[in-house]
Amino acid sequence: MAVKKITTPLTDDVVRSLRAGDAVAITGVVYQARDAAPIRLVALIESGEPLPFELQGAVVYYMGPSPAKPGSVIGSAGPTTSGRMDAYAPLLMRHGLKGMIGKGLRTTEVKQALRDETAVYFAATGGAGALLAKSIVGNEVIAYPELGAEAVARLEVRDFPAIVVNDCHGGDLYEEGRQRYAKTV
Repeated sequence: MAVKKITTPLTDDVVRSLRAGDAVAITGVVYQARDAAPIRLVALIESGEPLPFELQGAVVYYMGPSPAKPGSVIGSAGPTTSGRMDAYAPLLMRHGLKGMIGKGLRTTEVKQALRDETAVYFAATGGAGALLAKSIVGNEVIAYPELGAEAVARLEVRDFPAIVVNDCHGGDLYEEGRQRYAKTV
């Protein structure tokens, strides 16, 4: 399978070119924003206050980081379960978020927002945080340092490996996989 190389920030044209099942290598800036961070970002939007990063074209990574060893940019950097952020994702997409990286299923509302807002959901391999960390070449906390592992960080990534799970055309790799498996059993 050929790997599609994509660069952030994402454009509508790039998002439209992606299909469920595509392997991608992401280069550019990705923002770590999980659990408490999306709650705070939505509160800023609702109050009309500026966000700590430009949301237009942005990709967020729902990541569970571990402390960096001396000389390393980051420790293990595996995905966390995306469903915990589903209540906040549609509003963030309406304000320009184009991509999310995590693991696990998304709600019907998130999948509809992906179609409506031309956005994409990528899966990173759970349990491979040490390997994924090798693609992170820069790491700077830019907001909410008091949240520790849930702070917003600006991550510079180079050829970060992911798979398109939900595309903006309604494709769903998890559903397609279940259907293929059901036909063979």
